[in-house]
Amino acid sequence: MSRADLDRDPRAVAAMFDDVARRYDLANTVLSLGLDRYWREVTRRALSPTSGERILDLAAGTGVSTAEFARSGAKCVAADFSFGMLSAGYGRGLPMVAADALSLPFADETFDGVAMLFGLRNLADTAAGLREMARVVRPGGRLVICEFSTPTRQALRAVYRNLALRAVPPVARAVSSNPDAYVYLAESILAWPDQPKLAAEIGRAGWSEVAWRDLTGGIVAVHRAVKPHDS
Repeated sequence: MSRADLDRDPRAVAAMFDDVARRYDLANTVLSLGLDRYWREVTRRALSPTSGERILDLAAGTGVSTAEFARSGAKCVAADFSFGMLSAGYGRGLPMVAADALSLPFADETFDGVAMLFGLRNLADTAAGLREMARVVRPGGRLVICEFSTPTRQALRAVYRNLALRAVPPVARAVSSNPDAYVYLAESILAWPDQPKLAAEIGRAGWSEVAWRDLTGGIVAVHRAVKPHDS
């Protein structure tokens, strides 16, 4: 299946994640050389969940990041549109909800914060997804997006694009239950906007105080924002 086919049909993206769910966490750790743990920890610190807060982890996959947030005592919900991913994480004992990020099954202002790790670029409509996240977060609540981005140094950018991403499919063949899916994932990273462009899109979706932190030379960026009280 080509990337274009996946872009036209969000159900195909969900099916792709169903296929890779069984070994998804292992593949992420191998492909990131173990940096996925660091990226999750930085995201948790940016979100700063506290005991008793209601936190939505969107595109949560198997709930690895949700469990990280829940260590604070926050009431965390893992939401994902892939039943395969949620099933693979069922044993974590976390609240899990099958949900479309463009039409969330939650009331307005339900959560104190929402996080999305490596899922925003898979939405059929990024702006609509950001607006929907704002809808379910209370005024003053937080948004944290951890996503692949654009390396800040030209030399690293060239290496990353011409070597690292091309290496993804062959490595994935050794560790993934559906290595062809990683061709789509690699291409979606190359097509993703850089840090300032994503920050501008987050602001247009109704969020304020938008800022970001580059990780691993900008290969990943953590964007954070606040829902204004007058929204």
